[in-house]
Amino acid sequence: MSTPTQKLSHASLQEAAHWYVQLQDEDAGPQVHHQWQHWLDQHGDHRAAWHYVQRVGQRFAPLQAEGATAGRALREHEPRRFSRRTGLKTLLVLGASSLLGWQAWRGAPLPGWGADLATGIGETRQTRLADGSQLWLGAQSAVDLEFSALSRVLTLRFGEILVETAADSRRPFFVDTAQGRMQALGTRFAVCQQGETTRLDVYAGAVEVCTAQRAERLIVQAGQQVVFTAQGISAPRPAQSAGESWIHQRLNAEDMPLAQLLQTLGRYRHGHLGWHPSVAQLSVMGAFPLNDTDRALDLLQAALPVRVQRLTPWWVSVEPA
Repeated sequence: MSTPTQKLSHASLQEAAHWYVQLQDEDAGPQVHHQWQHWLDQHGDHRAAWHYVQRVGQRFAPLQAEGATAGRALREHEPRRFSRRTGLKTLLVLGASSLLGWQAWRGAPLPGWGADLATGIGETRQTRLADGSQLWLGAQSAVDLEFSALSRVLTLRFGEILVETAADSRRPFFVDTAQGRMQALGTRFAVCQQGETTRLDVYAGAVEVCTAQRAERLIVQAGQQVVFTAQGISAPRPAQSAGESWIHQRLNAEDMPLAQLLQTLGRYRHGHLGWHPSVAQLSVMGAFPLNDTDRALDLLQAALPVRVQRLTPWWVSVEPA
């Protein structure tokens, strides 16, 4: 699934988030609003980034209201010691504990809902299909099913799946994405569709890939991974256990680019998780908990030359250390 942030620069998004935090401060005066308006009018990307931050922030409106109430109480109790930093810390503490805020985000619909099978943020699902095949859906994933007397077809709209096919010599088993079609040749395999690419990891048997536009074909064997677009297929490399480790609520990273790991973590946490372009290709090794993404981010910060910047509970970015 493509996201609004893919067409916006990291800098614009971070600037918009900083302005959002400043404007939430009750002490923000006319000068701050004037400076924000000047920034907003400078570039169309600024306006697009601002609208994105607003949409994310509005889903946490109940949490923000709690933060504002707590902030007023602190100022009345200790007016001399209260500061904007104190207010942000209060918001972060409330964000970690407010069920209302998290549930408000969890209930937000995703594009593509209405699919035959779908999951939300941080949710995984296992199901047995009508033919006996096993299907696991990762977080924020959507699949359509079309089984007939002639074929079995899964269409992955977005997200990630793991499939273990049941034998049926009369009906081939296909998985379709926007980038092409995969035919299972008696197998267990994982498919991740994101943006303009599909990633395929084969763990048993083999899978034949056919790209959508050029009809380039390749049989991917067990133990191999390929990434393909509508135009072409990458050279095979060793399959990554990350494609199936998530069914156990962990993400195994084996020389994984940091951006890929953060893209996955982003499907398991509420709000925005971004990263500076300069850290995107840092190599990551290790196992990271998907049921505690804050812990996963702390582990990354301890292992890599990065720092985790938390502007609010719902706006987090990984920056160079």
